[in-house]
Amino acid sequence: MAASKCFEREATSIAALGRHELERRIKNFRGRFRLDFTEDYLNRLSVDRLRHILLAAVMNARPHN
Repeated sequence: MAASKCFEREATSIAALGRHELERRIKNFRGRFRLDFTEDYLNRLSVDRLRHILLAAVMNARPHN
């Protein structure tokens, strides 16, 4: 139950972000792995796709129980 609440909170937070903040967080992502996207590539993506990338990175960077 706690994991689903965490996911909901993270997803809601990311859904509220605009393009500039999404790009900034993707470029500065520090997790168990590094995201390496070019500025040009990120500029061509839709806001929904940027949200998807960031949410997937955040959820996969967490330790699995």
